[in-house]
Amino acid sequence: MDRVSASDARPAGPRIACFVATSGHSGVDRAMQHLLPALARRGYAVDLLKVRGHGPELGALPPGLRVVDLGSRHVYTSLGAVVRYLRRSRPAVLLADKDRVNRTALLARALAGSGSRLVLSSGTTISVDLAHRGPFERWLQRYSMGRWYRHADRVIVTCRGVADDLAAYTGLPRDHIEVVPSPVVPRQLLTEPQPRPDHPWFAPGQPPVIVGMGELGWRKDFPTLIRAFAALRRRLPCRLVILGRGGQRRALIDLAQALGVAEAVDLPGFQPNPYGFLAHAAAFAFTSRWEGLGFALIEALAVGTPVVATDCPSGPREILQDGRYGRLVPVGDAEALAAALFDTLRAPLPPETLREAAWPYEIERSTSAYLQVLGLDPRSPPAAG
Repeated sequence: MDRVSASDARPAGPRIACFVATSGHSGVDRAMQHLLPALARRGYAVDLLKVRGHGPELGALPPGLRVVDLGSRHVYTSLGAVVRYLRRSRPAVLLADKDRVNRTALLARALAGSGSRLVLSSGTTISVDLAHRGPFERWLQRYSMGRWYRHADRVIVTCRGVADDLAAYTGLPRDHIEVVPSPVVPRQLLTEPQPRPDHPWFAPGQPPVIVGMGELGWRKDFPTLIRAFAALRRRLPCRLVILGRGGQRRALIDLAQALGVAEAVDLPGFQPNPYGFLAHAAAFAFTSRWEGLGFALIEALAVGTPVVATDCPSGPREILQDGRYGRLVPVGDAEALAAALFDTLRAPLPPETLREAAWPYEIERSTSAYLQVLGLDPRSPPAAG
C-alpha cells in the first residue's frame, strides 16, 4: 500500500502527478526541486510519486505539494502502485522523466485505463549517451523511445539539439517532441549578490579562481580542465576549484600532482549551495563530453560569471547563442580551453550581459512553459471538476 506525506492545505485545482527516480544530485533533481513547488504555488495539487532510495528530495513541503511513497525501491516493481494511484487519484496529467520511468508510466496508464494526459521527458543527447551502454540497453532504449513514446501525449526535452538527436536516432516524429527550458535559476540568483564562500582562495586580493562543477566522472572530462589549467598557469597566476563528487576524485588529484599544479587545485566535494563559488570565480569552465543542457553553465551565467564551454552535444551552443555569451571550444582540447580561458580572464563580458543568457531558464518562466505543454493554464488553475 502506498503512503502519503503532505502539507496541510490542498488546493482545489487539477492534480499534477510527477513520477521520477533520480540519483539525488543530478540535473533532474534540481529541476524537480524547483518545478514542483512552483507548480503548487500556481494553485495546482502536485503529487511526487516516490521510489524509495531515489530522489528528488524536496525538504519542507509547501502547501499543495505531497509525496506519495510507492512502497518500492525499484522503478519496475512500483508499477502496481502507480496503477493504483492513477485509478484512485485520477490526476489531470502525469509527468515522467528518464527512459525506465517513462516505460513504466506508459504501461501504468494503459493498465489503469487512465484518461490522464501523459508527458514524458528526456534530458540527454541520447545517441551519445547510449554509445557508452551495452548492446541490449542501447536496443531497448532506442526501440522504446522510437516506438512507445509516440503513445504519450507529448515528449519534452531540454534543448533543440536533444530534440533533433532524439528524432534522428530513434525515429520518434520530431513534431511529437517539444523543447521546454528547464527550471534552473531562482529569480533572486539573477538579481541579488551572493556571499563569498568560506574558502581562503576567494578572499579579496587572492589570485583569480577558475571553477568547474559536476560529477567527477568521465562525462564531465575534468582531466582536460586540469591539463588546460596547468597550461594557463604557466601564463598567469591562478587557481582551480572543482566542485562535485565521484569516482574520478583520486585520479584527478594524481593528475594535478603529476602536472605540478596540485598546490593550486582544490576539490572540496559536493556543495549544496554552490552559488557563492560561482559568483566569486573569475571564470567558469564547462568541459563536458556531452550533455542534455548544462545546468551549471546556466547557473554561472545567472550570477554574472564569465564562462568557457565545450561545444558538446547538446546545450552549450544553444545556451551561449553560438558564442555570443562565452567562448566555445572543441571537446577534449586542453590547449584550446587554456587559450579561451586566458582570453576570457583578460577581457570578460559584463555581468549584466551574461545574465541575459540565463533568463529563459528562470524558474517561473520555465514553469509557465511546462504548464502549457502539460495542457494546463499557466496563470491559475480552473476549479476541479
